Amino acid sequence: MTPDAHSSASRTSLRRRLDQLGIGLAGLCVLHCLATLLVVSALGLGGHFLLDENIHRIGLLLALIVAALAIGRGMLRYGRRGPFYVALGGLALMGIALLVPHGTNEFLLTLTGVAIVAAAHWMNLRSPD
Repeated sequence: MTPDAHSSASRTSLRRRLDQLGIGLAGLCVLHCLATLLVVSALGLGGHFLLDENIHRIGLLLALIVAALAIGRGMLRYGRRGPFYVALGGLALMGIALLVPHGTNEFLLTLTGVAIVAAAHWMNLRSPD
């Protein structure tokens, strides 16, 4: 394998791992949302921790970083705009969710945004290099 081919394969492998990380983060977000709904509603426990705004801000920041690295790289390097635009829509919904009070609207905006970002990572992961 030539040095250029090895470097290219390494970058592709990194992008794939970042896309997989993005999908994993989306899954953790869904678990967090569902756990919050169940634990706080059913038991009245953990509201101070599970509903903390910083968890949502940090989650959005992580989603932005991973999407920029994986999906942004795919767009810049290979011209794949589809995953980028899909991710942008999902990240926008996640950002809007931070602006609404906790409740059904926030929950639905967040889960929809997370699902869309995960789909963008999946599209990026499935794209040929």
